[in-house]
Amino acid sequence: MPSSVNNSLLWVFDPFERNETYLRRRMFGSEAAYVNGRQCLAVIDRDAPWDGLLVCTSREHHTSLMEEMPALRAHPVLGKWLYVPQSDVAFEAVAQRLAALVLAGDPRIGIEPKPRKPRGAAHKRARKLPA
Repeated sequence: MPSSVNNSLLWVFDPFERNETYLRRRMFGSEAAYVNGRQCLAVIDRDAPWDGLLVCTSREHHTSLMEEMPALRAHPVLGKWLYVPQSDVAFEAVAQRLAALVLAGDPRIGIEPKPRKPRGAAHKRARKLPA
């Protein structure tokens, strides 16, 4: 069921539109960008701490990314990912820089998504309409 909530931060993904590998998917109330098969960034427009840009990365890359963009911080709930709230004065500049890094193939940004589990036979039977 599509959400009726509009995400005002989708402009962050505009630089990806010409990349043939770009996919956008809903994820837990946010919108996530996938480039080259990797989940790279997510934007969410809700109440803090769900109000900004999430950088899908591993902890080993936190220090170098935060040194390059001091507005980044570990997300208070999803500590494995970095985050910049949309209220931060550097939000737009950081979003643009991160998009450029994603398009440049920066290995610090992006995670391989976990493969989806196939739906079982019980789920398929439950979805069949009565004859």
